[in-house]
Amino acid sequence: MRRVVRAFWGPRPEPVEALAGRWRLTLEQVSRLLPEAASPAGGAWRQVDASGPDTACAPDELTAVLLVAQEAEAWSDLTGTGLRLVCTGEAGWSVELSGVAGGTPQFLLQSLVMGVDAPDGAVVPESELLAMLASVWEPDFGDVTDDDILDALEDDAGFVVGDPVVGRYGYLCPARAVLIPDGLEASRRAVPDGGVLLHIAASGTIDTVVSVYERLRDAGALAPLPRPLDRPTL
Repeated sequence: MRRVVRAFWGPRPEPVEALAGRWRLTLEQVSRLLPEAASPAGGAWRQVDASGPDTACAPDELTAVLLVAQEAEAWSDLTGTGLRLVCTGEAGWSVELSGVAGGTPQFLLQSLVMGVDAPDGAVVPESELLAMLASVWEPDFGDVTDDDILDALEDDAGFVVGDPVVGRYGYLCPARAVLIPDGLEASRRAVPDGGVLLHIAASGTIDTVVSVYERLRDAGALAPLPRPLDRPTL
């Protein structure tokens, strides 16, 4: 089964050394949380390049890799620096990380998206992965989701791609967390930055996700950042 763990935020200019530090910490934590997919003793991280074959990418090379990515994209100071890494581990396990960060876009959010493939029935620490992304990347919002959830939110709740959203799990930054309505059908866990991690539904319980999404949206907790974008979080 494939699930996606995502984090999104607005403009936050950062030097390449700071971005490399966030990426490096992400790789370390993914290896800790998903040893079957990305253990240091298993498969190595590879950089995916749309114009050529994958190349090996060690964590201590991230600064150089990001500098090359910046030089290849003339507008990276505005759009953010993109990087895509993959790692294949034990049979049926793999993880992909795709991010765009460090820029000052006016309309498109910055993001870190993690795709995890695991064998049927395998236990994947979804909440811990989302909490890790929240800690490392300091996002505006984040979620654990899949195609079925996103399709249901679009079809049944009017969700528009690019707006804040939650899935089976959701992360809301501190300014959004204070807008969570009382009596919400979701368990809450505070995270150190003052935000909240929500456990909304078990896998396959899509109706509950749609209901909670609608309540959060109507309460203002999922209000989009104003455009043009002028800050990383609500």
